[in-house]
Amino acid sequence: MKSLYVFVAKAFDYVPIILVISYKKDAVFHKMNRDVSKMIKIFSILFICLISSMAVLAGQPNLVPHQINLKNGKRFSLNLPVNYDIIPAAEGLKRVRFFSKAPDGRMFVTDMHDLTDNKKGIVYILDEWNAETGKFGKIIPYMTGLKNPNSVQFYTDSSGQDWLYLAETHQLTRRKFTQGEMKPTAKAEVLATFPDYGLSYKYGGWHLTRTIAVGGNGKIYVSVGSSCNACVEKEKVRATVLEMNPDGSEQKIYATGLRNAVGLKWVGKFLFATNQGADHLGKHKPDETFYALKRDADYGWPSCYSSNGKILADLKFKRPTGCKNVPSPYAYFPAHSSALGFDYFDDPNTDDIIKNSFLVALHGSTDATIGHGYKIVIMRKGEKLETFMDGFLVGKNVYGRPADIYRIDANSFYFSDDKGGVVYYVRKKESSSL
Repeated sequence: MKSLYVFVAKAFDYVPIILVISYKKDAVFHKMNRDVSKMIKIFSILFICLISSMAVLAGQPNLVPHQINLKNGKRFSLNLPVNYDIIPAAEGLKRVRFFSKAPDGRMFVTDMHDLTDNKKGIVYILDEWNAETGKFGKIIPYMTGLKNPNSVQFYTDSSGQDWLYLAETHQLTRRKFTQGEMKPTAKAEVLATFPDYGLSYKYGGWHLTRTIAVGGNGKIYVSVGSSCNACVEKEKVRATVLEMNPDGSEQKIYATGLRNAVGLKWVGKFLFATNQGADHLGKHKPDETFYALKRDADYGWPSCYSSNGKILADLKFKRPTGCKNVPSPYAYFPAHSSALGFDYFDDPNTDDIIKNSFLVALHGSTDATIGHGYKIVIMRKGEKLETFMDGFLVGKNVYGRPADIYRIDANSFYFSDDKGGVVYYVRKKESSSL
C-alpha cells in the first residue's frame, strides 16, 4: 500500500512551504510520522520568528531612491516612500531656513546667507506657486541686509490688522503687513532685544538663531539659545523661550533650561519645541529632545540632560536641586542629530505612513563623520522613530541638510535644505500614477 501526505505551511503570503512524504510500509510510516512532527514543530518556530521579525519592521516605510537633478548641475538621490514624489520647488538660495504663510496665501522663507555672523540675510517671497509642476514661478527678495534672520511669522489682531514678525540675532521686530505687498510698506517696531556679542563670545559656540511661534492663545513666543556649549549663564534670557503679548508687552520667561530650541511651533493646544543637546558628553549622549513645553518648567540645561529618554545629571554642573524635577522629553532623537523644524500631520485623509505623526527635520551633526541625523523622521509619542527620507549623507558626501518642514495639506509639504539652498516639495502620488 502506498500513501501520500502533504503538509503546507505559509511563512509569507507569497511563499508556501510544501513538504511531501511518501511511504510503503507501516513501520516506515510511524518513523516518518515522528520525524514529520518534529519538522512541523521546527517550521512552526521558524514561522513565528519570521512573523515577529516582520512585525518589528512593519512600521518602517520602504524607502526607494528618487533622482534629484538641480539647476546647478548637481545630481544625487534621496530615499523616500515609493508612493511619494519629491520636486525642487525653489533653487538658487543660500542658507534657507524657516517658512511662514502670509495672510494673502504666499509663502515667506528666511535665508541666513551662510554660517557666519553676518548682515546679509534675506526674507524671500516664494510666489506664483504651481501645484501641478510643484514649483514656484518667482523668488522675490522682500527684505535684505538682515542680521541672521532665522524666523518670520504673521499675526492678525482683533481689528483685522496683519502684522509681520521677524527674528534676527539681536532683536524681535514687527511691522504692519499689507496683503500683496512686494516690499515692506510700514516702519518696524522693536519689541525685544537679545544679547549679541559675536561668534567669539564666551566659548565660541553660542547660538545665532531666534525662532518665533504664534500661539493659539494670542501670545507670541521667541526662543533664545545659549551663549555656549555648556555653562552657567549670566544673562537670564539665554537658553529660554520667552512669552509676550503681540505688541511686545508683558514679556516673561516661559521656559528655561533649553540649550537651543530652534524648532518652535504651536500645534493644537500646546507649544512644541525641538532642543539641541550639549557637545561634550560623547558621541552618543545626550539626546536631542522634543517637548510639549509647560509654563515655568526648567528643562535642565546645563546641569541635567536626557539619555535614551531618561534624565541624568551632568557632574560638571551640579546644582543643589538636582534633576528630579526636570521633565522627561515628549520624544528624543539620536545625539548630535540636530533636530530643527517640524510639522504635524493629523488630517483624516493623510496617508497612513505619516498620519497622526510629527515629521521632524534632523539637520545632521556638524561633524559629518559622526553621521547622526541628515534625514527626515516620523515621530509619534512613545513609538520608535521611523525614517521618512534619507540620502542627504552618503559616505563623506553631504547632499543636503533639512532645516524646516511646512505642511501644505493632508499629503504634501515643503522642506528647506540650508546647505543646498533648495526648497523641496514632497507630495503623495495620485493612486492612478502608482
